[in-house]
Amino acid sequence: MNNAVKKVVVLGGGTSGWMSAAFLKKMFTDQVDVELVESDAIGTIGVGEATIPPIRLFNNVLGINEAEFIKETRATVKLAIKFENWKNVGESYYHTFGSAGKSNPFCHFHHYYYRAKQLGLDKSLWEYDLNYLAAQAGKFAQIKAQDPVLDMPFAYHFDAGLYAKFLRKFSENLGVKRTEGMVDSVEQNRESGFVENLILKSGQVIEGDLFIDCSGFKGLLIQETLATGFEDWSHWLQSDSAVAVPSERLEKTLPYTRSIAHAGGWQWRIPLQHRNGNGIVFSQRHYTPDQATDILMSNLDTKPLADPMLIRFTTGRRRKQWNKNVIAVGLSSGFLEPLESTSIHLIQSAVVRLAHLFPHQGINESDIAEYNKQSDIEYQQIRDFIILHYVVNERTDSRYWQDMREMDIPDSLRHKIELFKASGRIFREQNDLFLESSWLQVMAGQGLEPQDYNALANQLTEQQLMDMLKRIETIKKEPVNQLPSHDEFLQSIMNRA
Repeated sequence: MNNAVKKVVVLGGGTSGWMSAAFLKKMFTDQVDVELVESDAIGTIGVGEATIPPIRLFNNVLGINEAEFIKETRATVKLAIKFENWKNVGESYYHTFGSAGKSNPFCHFHHYYYRAKQLGLDKSLWEYDLNYLAAQAGKFAQIKAQDPVLDMPFAYHFDAGLYAKFLRKFSENLGVKRTEGMVDSVEQNRESGFVENLILKSGQVIEGDLFIDCSGFKGLLIQETLATGFEDWSHWLQSDSAVAVPSERLEKTLPYTRSIAHAGGWQWRIPLQHRNGNGIVFSQRHYTPDQATDILMSNLDTKPLADPMLIRFTTGRRRKQWNKNVIAVGLSSGFLEPLESTSIHLIQSAVVRLAHLFPHQGINESDIAEYNKQSDIEYQQIRDFIILHYVVNERTDSRYWQDMREMDIPDSLRHKIELFKASGRIFREQNDLFLESSWLQVMAGQGLEPQDYNALANQLTEQQLMDMLKRIETIKKEPVNQLPSHDEFLQSIMNRA
């Protein structure tokens, strides 16, 4: 079709709907009308309360004031995820947003570190990571320094429901039209199959040129209307359910997410200003919902604020995120368990990708194909990173963890693991969301130890190597004592807001 896209209709609110509406209207202003259709009678699934650093760029592009955002969404700072009991019961490690040490352009820091370990160094890799040091100390502030060694990337924990409300107000101020109502039927063009109208139960007709499907797992447009299909990844990511419950806030607000492995799944603990977010992800082949709920409720740090809610899901993705004139965003596009806090990022990347490929002069197949290609690669790369946590575990206490360790894995992941084990080498795939430092922390944290290191690490003498490590350790630790506590930082933000 060669019809210019003048109106975008977003079906569904929640985080995915309002992020989509806000970003598209901000980017295209008067070029495109944006109308969001939602019903207050339909609830949303708040799977994302923890984020990764690109959310800061998203908010900055929208022009959102950080202090106002933190106040309105009851946000806290996130420096890392702490993985507990994943390798073995009683052991833990961190996946931080920072990186250990300081790399040179041709030899990453961890090669120097592993050479030093062979020479007798007994320090943890994380002792050279500023994010880890600050997280352990419960401290945070943005460090203003020219030296990139002192970079401390961060993200947020926030109330996803409050974020959606915040973005709704923001979007309506930009000119997004909100229409209350439930869809009764969908009209398609008889020749092309393109969606032309949404017919609401009230009888109102919503016309559009491009439709963003944010209708959740239901996939009202992408699946129920266009029968796009779904690629099931549950043979790799075997968890199929979650139980979630909010609880009272902790007296001390941790600047990191906790991921605590149990015999048949894992539990999240997300600290917000006004409460904690809690949940357990599990496989019903190994746990019943009642068993999972009992484990979750008996492992809460604070008093629950509501009844636990069961969520069922199938991991995988739509065979096409963009089909005809419908683009699936959020849960309608697929689902990857929230182990690495990628749910909200996948919403963000979907609408940013659409902005790059926006069909203002009409929808064409080449744009659709490129959009789907990029989406597929992104989903597969995140999938592999999540599988990594499971497949290299050393737990022998339950059938669940043994099944995870023994499963067949994608060839792309197998190659990464074997390469690291042989030589310590990690190569980031093009556009991979996770940097080399992320792959390193999970592989090292799960107990993988390389047999060799990059020969360039031998350019230093033993004394020069040890001196360099000591110098970096000192530089990384120096600012931590001067940082305020996480709660003091949040209070200063609230006072400013």
